[in-house]
Amino acid sequence: MEKLTATASKTTFPDWYSPETGIYSSKHPTIPLPADPFLDVVSFIFSHHNHNGLTALIDSSSGFSISYSKVLPLVKSVASGLRNRGIKQGDVVLLLLPNSIHFPIVFLGVLYLGGIVSTMNPLSSELEVKKRIADCNACIAFVELKKVGKFQPLGIPIIGVPENVNLDEKSNDFEAFYMLLYSKGDVGVKPVIRQQDTAAIMYSSGTTAASKGVVLTHRNFISMVELFVKFEASQYEYSSTDNVYLAVLPMFHIYGLSLFVVGLLSLGSSIVVMRKFDVSETVKVIDRYGVTHFPVVPPILTALTRTVKGVCGNSLKCLKLVSCGAAPLFAKTIQDFVEALPHVDFIQGYGLTESTAVGTRGLNTEKFKKYSSIGLLAPNIEAKVVDWITGTLLPPGGSGELWIRGPGVMKEYLNDGEATALTIDKDGWLHTGDVVYTDHDGYLYVVDRLKEIIKYKGFQIAPADLEAVLISHCEILDAAVIPVIDKECGEIPVAFVVKRQGSMLTQEAIINYVAEQVAPYKKVRKVIFTQSIPKSAAGKILRRELKNSLTSKL
Repeated sequence: MEKLTATASKTTFPDWYSPETGIYSSKHPTIPLPADPFLDVVSFIFSHHNHNGLTALIDSSSGFSISYSKVLPLVKSVASGLRNRGIKQGDVVLLLLPNSIHFPIVFLGVLYLGGIVSTMNPLSSELEVKKRIADCNACIAFVELKKVGKFQPLGIPIIGVPENVNLDEKSNDFEAFYMLLYSKGDVGVKPVIRQQDTAAIMYSSGTTAASKGVVLTHRNFISMVELFVKFEASQYEYSSTDNVYLAVLPMFHIYGLSLFVVGLLSLGSSIVVMRKFDVSETVKVIDRYGVTHFPVVPPILTALTRTVKGVCGNSLKCLKLVSCGAAPLFAKTIQDFVEALPHVDFIQGYGLTESTAVGTRGLNTEKFKKYSSIGLLAPNIEAKVVDWITGTLLPPGGSGELWIRGPGVMKEYLNDGEATALTIDKDGWLHTGDVVYTDHDGYLYVVDRLKEIIKYKGFQIAPADLEAVLISHCEILDAAVIPVIDKECGEIPVAFVVKRQGSMLTQEAIINYVAEQVAPYKKVRKVIFTQSIPKSAAGKILRRELKNSLTSKL
């Protein structure tokens, strides 16, 4: 049962917080969303502009590009070609692809036909792909050309997509894909697609460990375009058609997908696509193409900061904004970046697969900068901050689990009513599983994942707090802290540490270093030295892998 804190009725609160309901409202004005129930996200994206003279997608390695005037015709061709192959409205198409200028074309082509896309990391094993096909009932898959033979035995048609090829050049190696891009046919009578219809099934561990299919609708994606991408662009004076974005984030992940595959195409911005991240090549690409905006995750930000400290002073002058999301950032990482590139604006944002990447977004002004915050609630978004032990609704100044409600919240978890009910309550609140702190200006700060909080003798310890202390040591490159079961204490914090090359740091020295800076109950109890910290494509620490490795190390 939710209840308000006892002091709520005795304190004056800002107008964006209701002490009666415990609800935080966005400080931004509400943005009207399309009311037409018969609207698909593809039609929505391309109905808002005419950017025919501009470049949409650029391959970073070859320089080959697709203009805005060609994007929609190619999307329609893919839709027509899939229809000719028997794909119909409601069918699921699996995209097992790395970043490429083809990715958005295929994704939007499927949606234009009324199909449903499920994206997947192209490094996934055959067993993982087989499981995904069975789970979401995919009937056709797009894979890298070199992996067609590997996935042929999976029992569904496989279409090979070339790595970086001029779309005007036909090749027998990817004839099936070429036939889709240049299908002579027509989609015919366009299917009736409703905003409430499913557009994609993205997979997420959610707030309860096991990977689940997140069902996102056309309305979810339309809301994301308006409340995340278009809204953020509206906060700046310069025209979005002059912006050049660098797409390094994986397009198969909701963060990269929301920007590079869907949202930015509504603005007329140019998108330079890199197949994979290489920090030296990234710096060259930024300078070569005049990149102005670079969305990143923490590992990329760290690598970029270290690299730019040694490059020529004229490098990266074109860069205007770096935005970071998907995982918490250490204060030292932010400070190092701002010092290395003082002319570049830096913001953070927050969103989940389950919220179609809509949540919060930072914004700095000349006089007001909060680099460590994930920003204010996006327009049309409501929130609650809930004590995860007592269920008390917390006012500004408190730390608790973030609940959000708004038009970006997913429809459901695929074929999992129990998990859906545990994540979205009867009033539509999405229980994020993330612990946040809210200041009195309405800015939010991520503390940690609720499921990763360490329970030590009745105390609550956030691993991110200890990781921030560890990473501040000049001889530590990276660190992660996980809970380990202890008979006497419940759980104890154990640190995995990556030392600088040549460092003579010992376990004792690190334990003492942390102990000097935290409360006694927060002390690290054991240190394990490792070559690297396992992280997901989005930059999140894979604590489960660290826990699995403990058997042989403890």
